Amino acid sequence: MQEEIAASGYFPALIADAVTGGVGEEEILSYCLHLEPTFTRDEVHRHLTVLVLTPTRLVLVHTDEAPVDPRPEGDEAESGPGGDGQAVLSVESIRLSGIVAVALTKVVAEPARWQPGRSGVSEAWLNVGWGTMRRLELEPAGCEDPQCTADHGYTGTLTPDDLTLRVSVAADGQQRLDRLVAFAEALQQASGVRGGR
Repeated sequence: MQEEIAASGYFPALIADAVTGGVGEEEILSYCLHLEPTFTRDEVHRHLTVLVLTPTRLVLVHTDEAPVDPRPEGDEAESGPGGDGQAVLSVESIRLSGIVAVALTKVVAEPARWQPGRSGVSEAWLNVGWGTMRRLELEPAGCEDPQCTADHGYTGTLTPDDLTLRVSVAADGQQRLDRLVAFAEALQQASGVRGGR
């Protein structure tokens, strides 16, 4: 894991230290790194999520590049010591018993030719819910009468949406996709929550 963090080239010492602090003395059963760019009007910033599974917890380390406020020319505080900008780092720790949903969605190319043990997965999504955030999708409600003009209000679904990661072979490579799938399966087994589409 330390090698993959270093290979990301994204504040490796800072992130490795945060992972070590978050995991503590516990054994690492599985892990996954997810690096994605975020776009603003005129800049690209990196976001790295490290997911670590221990015997009792899911540890998440999120790191974002933070834009630095422009300072007057000659102001040494513009980007801090060394001119590296800023990073916003957060560490979350979720008890495995608190996880309520783990869904792994796979896009399989040529499903009729599927063979166990051979990778035919081209994309995968991991959704993990532990009750902190929910996504509400609403749409206008209706009735069976096509002539009805009454307002029937809204109908919708409320789903857990604490963490969503998407990895594809085209964007991230086969190794990253395989790692996400293996991590998701390990998390499903460890938390006792099965899911998937």
